[in-house]
Amino acid sequence: MNEPLAFRMRPTTLDEVIGQDDVVGKNGFLRKSVEHQSPVSMILFGPPGTGKTTIAEAYARSIDIPYKRLNAVTTDKKEMQEAILDAKLSSHAIVIVDEVHRLDKQKQDLLLPYVEDGTFYLIGATTANPYIALNRAIRSRCRLIEIKPLSEKDVVVGLKRAIASPKGLDNKLNVNDEGLNYIAKLSGGDLRFALNMLEEASIQFDEGKSIGVDELKTIESVPNYAMDKGEEEHYDSVSALQKSIRGADVDAALYYLARLCIAEDLDSIKRRLLVTAYEDIGLGNPPAVQRCQLAIEAAEQVGFPEAIIPLGFTVCELCLSPHSKASTLSIEKTMDFAAKKPFMVQDYLKLTPINLKDEDKYPYDRPDLWEKIQYLPDFLKEMRFYEPNAMSKSSYEKALNENYQRMIKNGRSNKLSELKRK
Repeated sequence: MNEPLAFRMRPTTLDEVIGQDDVVGKNGFLRKSVEHQSPVSMILFGPPGTGKTTIAEAYARSIDIPYKRLNAVTTDKKEMQEAILDAKLSSHAIVIVDEVHRLDKQKQDLLLPYVEDGTFYLIGATTANPYIALNRAIRSRCRLIEIKPLSEKDVVVGLKRAIASPKGLDNKLNVNDEGLNYIAKLSGGDLRFALNMLEEASIQFDEGKSIGVDELKTIESVPNYAMDKGEEEHYDSVSALQKSIRGADVDAALYYLARLCIAEDLDSIKRRLLVTAYEDIGLGNPPAVQRCQLAIEAAEQVGFPEAIIPLGFTVCELCLSPHSKASTLSIEKTMDFAAKKPFMVQDYLKLTPINLKDEDKYPYDRPDLWEKIQYLPDFLKEMRFYEPNAMSKSSYEKALNENYQRMIKNGRSNKLSELKRK
């Protein structure tokens, strides 16, 4: 039994890769890396069917380095240890990890030291946005390279190559130009989808028959894209979903959610909705943030197509809910300040203070004093990192803001012995 057409037509070298000129073309980064025999660790990210793993294997073959392919979900610790041992026995080696964003902490801790010391080069492949899905330790050790959907013209090139190739259909199928363009249009830049449809046609229709759009419509007429009919990048709709929720445009948000649901891209949806809920709704409606988490869990449990019901519910609620970016803006401001101006913690706040009198120690048994204690050092005590949302329409957030102003008005002290005597 023959392997699937898409498998048989997988490129084995960078020269056989279709499209992706900015990556594998004459001046592409991977091409230059091969020419200079300078392998690097990298993360290849982009939509399904764009050839991430294929490019990783073609790169390894082109640079003539032994490689091992693993999967972050199915590969266990023993298999990873074997891959590391094999790499140690070679002067250079590449480890390709599919769905790299699913590596748990234990597997990451196992791989990272060997990536760091050059025992092997890591090439991760993922459909997730690496800036969101991957931790900093992985990202800092790898070059991030986006693999974009193929153009319709590129897909047609791949279809013609598959029809003519002896390891493909060996010219036993006759699809006219309109038919090839129809397949390319339906594919949404996913060559694997296009080749699978071409293979269905080779089974469905007799050899020598001229096949056009009408015949192909009997096989497939539903587009394989979650985006619109243009060639927007994969993550544009994810970005548009968040911006629509932030702008309280429920109709637009539902539209972009629907496009992502058509692609069944639950990973992108759930990450973006969680971030949006905490970032843009936040203190304006904390219960909505919690319900967003529950809706995502429900969507994961039931899967598509029913997942659209809880996802649609939370998108509607987030859009129409009171919004507040107060917590996000406050932590971003504080992160920037803390990175530039670290300071020593006051003695009475340390876990185990040394040479401190009892009357000057933190009063664990005096909750009535906790709000009166100064927690920032003197030179920072007037700093205000939290920025209340003065325009908030949320009664909950208004109550928080009033509480915040009350504590500022009451003031704080670092003289704990005096506080205890009052």
